Amino acid sequence: MRPGAYYLTRVYRAPHTPIDTSAYPFSLDFVESLDLRFDADVTFLVGENGSGKSTVLEAIAELCNLPVGGGGRNDLVDTLSPHQSSELAPVLRAAFQRKPREGYFFRAEFQAHFASVLEARAADPDFTGDPYGRYGGRSLHSRSHGEAFLEMFTSWMRPGIILMDEPESALSPQRQLSLLAQMSKLVRRGRTQFIVATHSPIILTFPNAQILSFDEGLESVGLQETSHFQITKTLLDNPLSYWRHLSADSDGED
Repeated sequence: MRPGAYYLTRVYRAPHTPIDTSAYPFSLDFVESLDLRFDADVTFLVGENGSGKSTVLEAIAELCNLPVGGGGRNDLVDTLSPHQSSELAPVLRAAFQRKPREGYFFRAEFQAHFASVLEARAADPDFTGDPYGRYGGRSLHSRSHGEAFLEMFTSWMRPGIILMDEPESALSPQRQLSLLAQMSKLVRRGRTQFIVATHSPIILTFPNAQILSFDEGLESVGLQETSHFQITKTLLDNPLSYWRHLSADSDGED
């Protein structure tokens, strides 16, 4: 039996809310009957590209009063982010067991943008305080993509609700393990909830996590039921056989 999620317990479509099912994101098959239940401190959203998991995660960020473009609540003043709001969030409702006082939305794709925001604040004579104070004391641009991402995460190692969108895109396998170790430390301390969209079978190994598949009609699945696990395991177990199969498919297309 999994423990219940500490903060967010449910996200669902508001009753009787009209939507245009011919327009994205309302054209996604699951939107009309969307009803997500979170029953673990760590929930993974999995699915193929375009399945809608990032769209849902953006909506969750807005429902949690976090900036859709990434960052924490103190970054809500940022107006330069590529994404200002979620189109899906207005037709959704959220249920909380308790409201999180802290939160953060990690978006690897917007890390460079966020690093530039910090540099702009450092150059702004009207900005008080140290913009790098929570991020290792120096510009994120001075570090590798993975190092900067982990620095940002470490700076927010505190209880709250933490959302992440494909964190593996910034991290090597070894650094993914470092991320899992930090996540585990936070979960053991309590008062923390993670919701993570990912393609990484390494990250999906987090013990007792809930996995919601967007390829299975938004159903809970086990690690070994995910295509991420099955494809990776098959490939690593017998790479030559896998490549013979890929080569045969490629030859057939010529």
